[in-house]
Amino acid sequence: AGTGITHSEFNPSGSEPVHFLQIWILPEEDGVTPGYEQTLFPDEEKRKTLRLIASQDGRNGSVTVHQDVNLYAALLEQGEEIDHVVPAGRHAWLRVARGSVEVNGQRLEQGDGAAASDENRLIVTGKEKAELLLFDLA
Repeated sequence: AGTGITHSEFNPSGSEPVHFLQIWILPEEDGVTPGYEQTLFPDEEKRKTLRLIASQDGRNGSVTVHQDVNLYAALLEQGEEIDHVVPAGRHAWLRVARGSVEVNGQRLEQGDGAAASDENRLIVTGKEKAELLLFDLA
């Protein structure tokens, strides 16, 4: 992977539980200089849309990763729908962080993930209030 980095996380609250999804993306090349970015993406930017939160080129205010991946976050209410075109030769991985959704007719609950390699379009519908991540991968 990279040339090395120290990592830790903790919950500063003594009374509130923490819920997070830890994501590690291996860099395209070995030996890259390690880096760290942290950005808050307001809920308004993720409601009923796929908000780009990580990309290889850091476009649209996303954090930069050394890999050919576009990572999106979305918040959906029950009945809301988002549509993502998967370009030819790319793959998708969808992870439901909270709630439940339907993806191209397949129901996914909190904690579920789904891979798509032969789909050119993903239609995601909130079955209840939901938070999700969509990885668009080479």
